[in-house]
Amino acid sequence: IHGLRERWTEPAAESWYDVGARAGMQAYSHARRDPLHPAGPRGARPYAEAPLMVAYGNVIMVTRPAVEPRVTRDPDWPGRPDVKVAGRLIDGYISAQFKYLRLVYGQLDRNWGPVGVPGIPLSNYGYERQGLGIEIGSRTLRLSAFATELRDAPDSAGQVAHRYYFVHRLAARLSKRLDVAAWEGNVLAGAGRNFETRYRNPVSIGYLTNTIGLGDDRGNEMLGLDVRWRAFGRTTLEAQLALDDFYYQRRYENRDRFGFTVAASGPLASTAAWRALYTQVSSLALRAFNPTENFTDAGVGLGRNFSDNDQITLTAAVPVLGHWVVTPELTILRQGEGRINDPYPAFGSAELQATPSLFIGTVERTYRAAIGVTGRRGPLDLTANAGLHRVVNSGHQPGVSLNRFEGRIQATFGFAQRGVLRGDD
Repeated sequence: IHGLRERWTEPAAESWYDVGARAGMQAYSHARRDPLHPAGPRGARPYAEAPLMVAYGNVIMVTRPAVEPRVTRDPDWPGRPDVKVAGRLIDGYISAQFKYLRLVYGQLDRNWGPVGVPGIPLSNYGYERQGLGIEIGSRTLRLSAFATELRDAPDSAGQVAHRYYFVHRLAARLSKRLDVAAWEGNVLAGAGRNFETRYRNPVSIGYLTNTIGLGDDRGNEMLGLDVRWRAFGRTTLEAQLALDDFYYQRRYENRDRFGFTVAASGPLASTAAWRALYTQVSSLALRAFNPTENFTDAGVGLGRNFSDNDQITLTAAVPVLGHWVVTPELTILRQGEGRINDPYPAFGSAELQATPSLFIGTVERTYRAAIGVTGRRGPLDLTANAGLHRVVNSGHQPGVSLNRFEGRIQATFGFAQRGVLRGDD
């Protein structure tokens, strides 16, 4: 605990720096980082990073470039797959922070959802993307917004569609135990389209601007609600609900598209903690009649990367020997054949009417028992996870079952140096 406090406490000086370097190895059974949807070959590759943080009063600059050859084998990687030495910028942003205002421009991981599962409107499942983020308010009332440009994609006419994403969230603390938040996300796409001001106004109601309509330049809108309740003792309940589409009239013309997560967490004995969650995403969620309006970037989900599934997970976090956290895990995943990049059935068609709300085709079931270890001691930084999977109806083939091992490890050695920046007063 003392080490963590020392590491994360900012120096008292107004201007300071924190610089370091780490190098080591990664080994993995599959190149994709998601153990429940493994893809890509196994391998072992070198890894190195050089983080740097510089602060000048209320302004902070952060960069963390990394050399990571593994990414070229990951199907979720949006960069070039044909290079032998690949690099990426894990963090790279400038932030201005004040009492009631925080501005962030650049790229860093963001996850808008309960811990332990990718948030539905925005998550760190894919690789980092550039954007502008803003937070205004206090713990009692806080407005957050994020705007980013997505990668272009061809539309049905063969033209290049420019794509953008805007998501914002208004959170309120109603009591010491209850927090609620309403949010919405909007994908805009079209040939020659710009990021119109009315769609990136953080205090506007996008549903009124978009769905009710200001012409034919609409986008794909998703609405959501988050709840966090410290229900009793130190037990916390969380929920996230996303409504991608809901037909309250002429319900025969389309299918509801939705996703939700419910989670609970609390202490376990004197030093450990437990967490349980259940999440579900409907079969047609996250995609649209116009594929350029899917909630994806270069084919990878902005929040969730897979639809047509549900998952239940139970984990514990146990400190060991003062430097390590051991995390046992039990998970059951049921995955239908629906995918977020599949074509959407024609509006009002018989195919659409025959599509179930959950679980298209043969359901693949994965039973996972795993254990993870994270921690740092001296120059060594270690992250590892290993699991045994029992897969029923593997590859959505009825009656085909298999057992497999899924694991990955990253071990690096490095240093960090912190100091004060001195200059002319």
